[in-house]
Amino acid sequence: MYQTLPAAVILLALWSPAMSAPPATQVRSFRLDAPLARVFPLFTAEGERGWAPGWEPIILSGAVERGSAFATRSHSGIETTWIVADYRPTEGRVSYARLAQDSNIGLVDVTCTSAEGGTVVTVRYTLTGVSEEGRAFVQEFLEPERYSRMIEEWRVMTSKALVSSSSQNDANDQ
Repeated sequence: MYQTLPAAVILLALWSPAMSAPPATQVRSFRLDAPLARVFPLFTAEGERGWAPGWEPIILSGAVERGSAFATRSHSGIETTWIVADYRPTEGRVSYARLAQDSNIGLVDVTCTSAEGGTVVTVRYTLTGVSEEGRAFVQEFLEPERYSRMIEEWRVMTSKALVSSSSQNDANDQ
């Protein structure tokens, strides 16, 4: 009347996606003293060139619109493919799906919100390691203090880029 289930079926039942760990995430915000219309373009593939050292995206398709794709190579040599998953500049929202080859996959969401006299930028990374090295990377990258330091670096670099572009615009106006 009772049948014994094969060991493979039992193992498969015990190992299911429902039992996997949720993706890791961190979110931080910072303020820039410039209007949203000047801040938001800094968080596109091309816009980031102006403030992120070593950021050299290779555009694969499109430009900024949903579905556009580009690739980057990290300082450690890992190639990452990015796809624009959401692009709403009037709302100050852009999201990227990304795959770091043999390391991790995830989402990067940037929201820019007008605030009195400036813009608040919120950056959320949600990542899943797809290898032992990738899981170690995700754990280190999203460690709260490290992530906070990275976002503070973003604030400093984007602030400098805004000052620089403002100075260039002033010089061009004369």
